[in-house]
Amino acid sequence: MKIAFVGKGGSGKTTLTSLFTTYLVHTGHPVLAIDADINQHLAVGLGAGEKEATTLPTLGEHLRLIKDYLRGDNPRITDADAMIKTTPPGRGSRLVRPFEDNPISDACFREIGGVRLGVTGRFDEEDLGVACYHSKVGAAELLLNHLVDDAGEYVVLDMTAGADAFASGLFTRFDVTFLVCEPTLRSVGVYRQYADYSRDFGVRLAVVGNKVTDDEDVEFLREQIGEDLSCWLTGSGHVRAAERGRTRPITALEPDNVAALATILSTVDSTPRDWDRFHRQAVEFHLRNARSWGDNRTGQDLAAQIDPEFIPGPPALTGA
Repeated sequence: MKIAFVGKGGSGKTTLTSLFTTYLVHTGHPVLAIDADINQHLAVGLGAGEKEATTLPTLGEHLRLIKDYLRGDNPRITDADAMIKTTPPGRGSRLVRPFEDNPISDACFREIGGVRLGVTGRFDEEDLGVACYHSKVGAAELLLNHLVDDAGEYVVLDMTAGADAFASGLFTRFDVTFLVCEPTLRSVGVYRQYADYSRDFGVRLAVVGNKVTDDEDVEFLREQIGEDLSCWLTGSGHVRAAERGRTRPITALEPDNVAALATILSTVDSTPRDWDRFHRQAVEFHLRNARSWGDNRTGQDLAAQIDPEFIPGPPALTGA
């Protein structure tokens, strides 16, 4: 299952991502995580030291390798330079599994706290004024388009904050998107904006309340969000200790907050995967990007990269 955590900056999105991935590991589930936020803090949230976190390899710096490997011998893609972030797989493309060993996993992923973690890359000084952060996120989008996860496998992304998540088709790549929402009007406003933008794309959106202190906070979230409110987490000494660099095991998390993580997992597990829709939306956003800038940049008609007889998913791994 592919899962995203989104929300207003400062809402606790990265904290929830790290708590949930750690909970998955603790309950015996394999997890691949990608930090796609402009502020790259997920590695530290999973237990890496600051120095280790800053020296992790990035998807962005290995974009050429990612393209070369995923292209395979797909005859519709002339070369790696013709691949853009939305290029969908077709016959001859290499589909990858979350936990297999391959050149991409070897170069771009490391194990942190029992999680196979990849990071898109920090926004560096040389990027200022000349680059868009979403060019780094494009490597993650391309990888997700070619990633075949099956039952019992979890792929978790910490997305960039707020409406910036809609700057690419990445927001459609998930089975469930969890929006982390504080009991404030500003945070609820981000929820409403996200719900409005994603409504036409069939995004399965669930809200996780965070930083809840009392019944009044819960009532406010219920009034403002309604049935999209899945669960909520209260103020946590466990989280405050982690933010001070005092890492504790997930078993030290407050019981009510553990129950909220269990609710998140049950929401994910009860959501069916629709490979047809997943691929159809990949094609839709590929055509949008091709018309907007891709054709001009590559000098090719990128619509020709679409294989009309191909649908990704476990059967495609065996050619069935």
